[in-house]
Amino acid sequence: MDPLSDMLADIRAEGAAVHQAALDPPWRLHGDGEAPLTMVTLVAGSAALVLRDGTTRPLTTGSTAIVREPFDLVDALSTLDRPIPAVSIGAASQGERDVLIAGAYRPASARHQRLLRALPAALVLDEEVEDVLWLHSMRDALTRAKAPGGQAMLDRILDWGLVCTLGCWFERQEAAAPGWYLGALDPVTGPALEAIHRHPDRAWTVASLAARANVSRAHFAKRFTEVMAQPPLRYVAERRMELAADLLADPGVPVAAAAAAVGYRDPFAFSTAFKRHRGLSPRDYRSQRMR
Repeated sequence: MDPLSDMLADIRAEGAAVHQAALDPPWRLHGDGEAPLTMVTLVAGSAALVLRDGTTRPLTTGSTAIVREPFDLVDALSTLDRPIPAVSIGAASQGERDVLIAGAYRPASARHQRLLRALPAALVLDEEVEDVLWLHSMRDALTRAKAPGGQAMLDRILDWGLVCTLGCWFERQEAAAPGWYLGALDPVTGPALEAIHRHPDRAWTVASLAARANVSRAHFAKRFTEVMAQPPLRYVAERRMELAADLLADPGVPVAAAAAAVGYRDPFAFSTAFKRHRGLSPRDYRSQRMR
């Protein structure tokens, strides 16, 4: 499993608000920022995304924006100077010209934070609407949204759209993409990352990870550190502690079971390692999450 797939594994649009709004200008929609990720795709027309610091991004037909903070979406920047109240996304009246689809995500696990840290306050991916394959499926699904299974269909298609958008955006970042994304593409670090994310409980060593890539220990350690900006075993430890934090958030998982799941047979050694990375013992971390 590559790092991006791992981070997206539990981000789901289960029952998410998926809205198709057709709007007549002038209009102004507001995203309150309660969801850590909001995705908006402009199906037809044009619009402007306005962030809370006043930064604006133009959207055209086929544009998808993923936003991590409160924002306004307007048909044109001139609308900002007009006394038009902002309507929450999903409560817009129907019109004819500008059509958009919006959905909110609420990533909550520890490993999602690594993904969120790699994203700007807002990213915009501009594509030809004919090339946005998931959008064609979403249009069909919206016509059957009230039928049995309709919500599940919308959720899954929106998930597909999120994965496609993020993957395309990271690809376009080229060398500026995060190390864990570039590492998954690298012939030396890629096999090691696949192994670490698929089997975090194994007693990985630099030598055993180098064997996955069929290179020498020295070459592997050098290449991994260059691409990932950290030594391989430090990455292993961070990945384990992310998974452990997710497990500890479930009160039904004993601390010893969480320790074993990330490769620690000794709960005391696990507690020491977890506190070193998180600043709290496993039990204190769990208590804090339960408040």
